[in-house]
Formats: sequence, structure tokens, C-alpha cells
Amino acid sequence: MLSVNLSDVMPHGARALCLLFCFSTMIAYTSSLSFNFSSFNQDTSSKMTFQGNAVINDNTILLTKDGANMGSVGRVVYNEQLLLWDAKTRELTDFTTQFAFSIQSHEFSYADGLAFFLTANYSPSGTPVYSEGGYLGLFCNSTIENRTINAVAVEFDTFSNAWDPRREHLGIDVNSINSSATVLWNGSVKVGRPANARVSYNASTYNLSLFLTYESTNLLPSSNYSLHYIVDLRKVLPEKVAVGFSAAIGNFTETHSIFSWSFSSSLQPKNKKPTAGLVAGLVVSGVFVSVLVLMVVWLFSSRKKMKNHSGKVTDAEDMDDDDTIDHEFETERGPKRFPYRELAAATRDFSEERKLGEGGSGLVYKGYLNQPKLDVAIKRISKGSKQGRKEYISEVRAISRLRHRNLVQLIGWCHNRGEFLLVYEFMPNGSLDAYIYSTKKHLEWSVRHKIVLGLASALCYLHEEWEQCVVHRDIKTNNIMLDSAFNAKLGDFGLARLMDHDSDLQTTDLAGTRGYMAPEYFYTGKASKESDVYGFGIVLLEIACGRRTIEPMEHPNKVRLAEWVWELYGRQAILEAADEKLKGDFDEKQIEMLMVVGLWCAHPDCNLRPSIKQAISALKSETPLPVLPASRPMLTYCVLSMDDASIASVYSVNDSPSDRRTHSFQ
Repeated sequence: MLSVNLSDVMPHGARALCLLFCFSTMIAYTSSLSFNFSSFNQDTSSKMTFQGNAVINDNTILLTKDGANMGSVGRVVYNEQLLLWDAKTRELTDFTTQFAFSIQSHEFSYADGLAFFLTANYSPSGTPVYSEGGYLGLFCNSTIENRTINAVAVEFDTFSNAWDPRREHLGIDVNSINSSATVLWNGSVKVGRPANARVSYNASTYNLSLFLTYESTNLLPSSNYSLHYIVDLRKVLPEKVAVGFSAAIGNFTETHSIFSWSFSSSLQPKNKKPTAGLVAGLVVSGVFVSVLVLMVVWLFSSRKKMKNHSGKVTDAEDMDDDDTIDHEFETERGPKRFPYRELAAATRDFSEERKLGEGGSGLVYKGYLNQPKLDVAIKRISKGSKQGRKEYISEVRAISRLRHRNLVQLIGWCHNRGEFLLVYEFMPNGSLDAYIYSTKKHLEWSVRHKIVLGLASALCYLHEEWEQCVVHRDIKTNNIMLDSAFNAKLGDFGLARLMDHDSDLQTTDLAGTRGYMAPEYFYTGKASKESDVYGFGIVLLEIACGRRTIEPMEHPNKVRLAEWVWELYGRQAILEAADEKLKGDFDEKQIEMLMVVGLWCAHPDCNLRPSIKQAISALKSETPLPVLPASRPMLTYCVLSMDDASIASVYSVNDSPSDRRTHSFQ
């Protein structure tokens, strides 16, 4: 009897192909859906798909990141779909789901909320585009995109957007973020009070209902909320749908935790007896698949033997079988491919004590290479992340040929069985944000001024001096590294894009960091040199003022840095914005010049921003400073209807509801 372990002789792609053929010959009748998770661990996680920033931590599902991770989105979807109704009988299912959750904020201001949903548009590749902030990871700020999204959701909304009631509320959404039914709600977000929710659907009455309870505590009494909406789900959703949770934040943050989850439905479709033709077809298909599997096993067994015989098995085991990426990367000059085991040894198997920090797509570790003898920083991109893989490829493509004293040098790369690693020169003084925002660390003015000129030089090289134009798309203090002499080095090219100098970059994948994204880029999805200059301007203001671009706990006039500094500029009192940690020990002319150039670069109208060369010329006093308007200009974008995107939602800005057909950037 032939016994073969496919995992020993076949790569993942081939195994998947064989399994696909095998499953295609089976008759599978969908039954009612039922599961019960009292908590979450690695075993339960295999039954769900995690998207965006969703993770399991301490037996709890965390849907979004807290802290400075503005624009965080996360979704969790149960892997098996729900049979919502039967197309032949038109019979609808009853279902009930129960879950325990909490929403908590550690700040005075918070947003945006979470939702339980049923959707026909589940994609394993990731969350819907532009779905951060008030869109709760469900819908997006594009009329065209939303026309293709079918979802019914129960939302727990902690922020009032233009289409919402004026307070925290519960809502039932039917193919739109504009809720069909709402009720006001006190979510006790400040204390993160645990809640128990039950969402039910009665197929006979078409009643979709929510019942929410809070148990009493020493400080708070028990409370209940209920909401319902009559909807025939056959008219708004297809037969099969995915079920899960989503959550999102904009400029204000909160954590969204799911502690337990159960689900049950009732619909049992009528099984059919297989016809004679179907049986015959299955027999033929079975014979075909058996032959195919044997041929594939033989092919890859032979291939493996050939590799073993030629002595190349070590490299094959150490690197992914991805010839396309290997060939492309190895044609680049400079960075080299590292074996995975060498990088694991350099970081002591990626031990906790070697961890330097966490980036947008993975962890960064300090390592030591024996050949050459060198300290390095190794970025380990989150395993299984499709976005991480995309950023990995983009970074190697973008930075491998770049050579500039103010750019972080990429030394090498490695991809191995779903692991993606990038090796950089080590920056002993870390990133700029650790000094600018800290009350313990301090950079004197001369060092800050040197950092500004170094960053400007790097950006000029990317935009004007290299053979192609490189649009970075994520200029911010976290991505500005400092070497042993506190020279600035721009890093993290995972979002960078290349284009010819005489062409425009066409892109629709919105990426970057809230607070540093230019308004026209956010609205159109089109990055440019001008949008990079906007981020550069915000960084200049942060360096001069010693604070973040958005500080929710500040006085309302000071929450947004650019608006506050512009208001001081209009009153001819711009020096009042200078970092108090400098204690007046700075060149007044230089710091005023830096802040004015920062405002110029961060002008809301991209057509009125300087090029990076013009900004450098002003910073070096080679040309006079511009005369800016006394108040920050207002730039208005018009949208077609309430169904279109209101950018206010993603920024979590509480705009006046009097005119919902426009949105203004200041």
C-alpha cells in the first residue's frame, strides 16, 4: 500500500491545489451554524480570520490598537459562512448571537466604536479601503466602493458623526453607515465597563433586535438597552454571508475588546439525493484526481531528490520557494539575502530582550552579525500579513538602490516560510519621536536644526536628485532615525512608490499616518511630492514646538498643532509655540523661520506649498520667507450626497451638521 505524506514532498501551493481538487469532488450540505467561545486562544483563532489590527491577547480579541495608532481598523470573521436563506424554498433562518465586550478610552476624547455584522463582501485579503474612523471597518468613504458593499450590522457607536445622532448611540445599519434605527446609549467608555449583548433575528416577523445589559457595580447601577428594526434579510443580503466583528478609530482612540462569543442558527436546507449522472461524474472525477495527485507527488518527490543530490537542500529549506521575488531582489545592487537561521541567531531567536520597538507592520529587534561584524536592526514583519508582504517587497524595491547619507541603509533581506525580514544599519539613538515628545529626553536647538536640514536633504534626494522620483508617503517623526552623532536618517520605505520625474503617481490605496496626511491625498487617494512636503511641514512644527501634531487632551484651540501655530502667526506671536523644554535657549530667527516654513509646507492647498528645494532655500535664508495669510485658509471639498464620504468621520472631527454636503480642511 502506497503511503505518502504530502507535506514532506509538496510545497504549500501544490498541496492547496490537490486539496482543492479533492474537495471539489465531495457533496457538502450546509447545516445550521453553531459555535460557542467562552474565551479565545490559539485553538479558537484557527476557526476565525483576523484582519487589520485585530489580535488575540490574554484570551481576549482586541480589534484595534490603542495609543498613538490613529486610523486603526480591525475585523474578526468566523471562517464558516452562515446560510441565511434558501434560494429554492425562500426559507429564512432564525439566528441568535451573544457576546461580551467592552470599549475603553484612557483619554478625555475617544472614538469611534465597534459593530457585529453580516456581510456578503468578506475578503480574506483585508478590511475595506478607507473604512477607518466613523465607518467602523464596515463601509468606506467612497460612493463607488459602497455600492458594492452589502452588510447588515449592529453598531456600538461612541462618536457622533455628521450622519449620527448627537451622542453615543446604538444603531442597526442596512447596507449603509447611516443607521436605519438608533437609540441613545451611555457606553461608560471612560471606565471600560463590560457589557453583554444579544442580537437576534426572527425569520417569521423579520425582526432584527438588540438587547444590551450592564451588570451593577459598586459605582454604577445595572442598565439595559434595546433596539429593533423590521427587515427582510432576503432583500438585502445573499444566501450565504460571513459573520463577525469590526471596529475602528480615527484621530481619537479607544480599545475594543471581545471576551466571549456564541452563535446559533436554525435553517436546515433540504438534502437532495445524488442523481445517477452526478454519481458517475463523481466516479470519473475521483479517478482523475487520484491520477493527478500521484503525478504531482511523483514530480515533487523527484524534484526534492534532485535538490538533495546537488547539495542545495540547505538553501531550499532556509528560503521560501519564491523564485520571482528571489530573482528580482538579487538583481538589485547592495543589499544581500540572509539565511533565516543567521538572523534568528543574531537576535537570539528574536528574544524579548532584543526587541527595540514595534512598527506599523511588525517588530524591530537588535541583532549582531558575525559576518560582517556589525550591529543591525532587524524588522520582522508580522507573519501571514498580506499587507506586510506587500510593504516588504515595496521596501526592498524602493530602497535597495538608494544611497544618501540621510537615508537608513538597507543591508539585507530574507523571506522564509511566511516570514519577511529586513536588515538595516543600527541607529543607536533610536527615532526622533522618542526625544521630541519626551519630558525626560531633550535635544538642544542646534541638534534639532541639524536634524531638520538632514531630513530636508533626504527628501530632496528622493524627489529631485535620484534617477526616479520616490514618494515616501509616511513622513513622520517615528520614521526619522538618529545615528550616534544625531544625524537624521529617514527610514521605513514600506509605503514608498516610484514614478518618473515628469509623471504623476496614480494610486488608490490610502496609506500613511493620521495627522501627517495631506488633505488632498486623503480625499483623492493620490500621493505626490506635495503630499510628502505636507508631512515634512508637520514634522518641522513638531520639532520646533516639542509636541505631537494632534493632542486630544490640550485646550480646544491647541488640539491641532498646525491650526494653533497658524493662529499665533496671525497674531504675530509665533514664538509662543516654541518648545518649553528649550527654556528659551534657541536662535529666535531660526526657530521662527522653521515654523513659518512648516506652515508653508503644511498649507491646506497643495498648489500653494513649496517644493522641497524651495523649502530648503528658505530654511538656509537663501530666499525670503513667504507672507502667509493671517488665518489658516479653508479648503472645501464637495461631495455628491449624504451617501458619499464625509471626511469628518475618518478624522473624528465633530463638525456642524448644518451643511453635510461639504467638508472643509483647515
